[in-house]
Amino acid sequence: MRSLCFPFLATALLTGAMVTPAPANAQACADLWTARNEIYKAQGYCFRTQRAIAAFGNAGCQYDSIEDVPLSANDRRAIADIVRQERALRCPR
Repeated sequence: MRSLCFPFLATALLTGAMVTPAPANAQACADLWTARNEIYKAQGYCFRTQRAIAAFGNAGCQYDSIEDVPLSANDRRAIADIVRQERALRCPR
């Protein structure tokens, strides 16, 4: 019998465990997250997550709801493009 090259996969198959693939590129996901949130920060969004508050802070923020943030058409397109890329890479949300 041939042995599998990936022992973790063999264990998962034998135990019935689900194997969830990691994002294709963790750095790309981090960069996309930063780019998307830089747009919101520039327009005055008040972040809620500890990660975003640690990265961007909430000094000078004006909008508690993302829907209230005044985004230009270009900003909306850029955010939509970023979100599409994040989904394609299966980045965590």
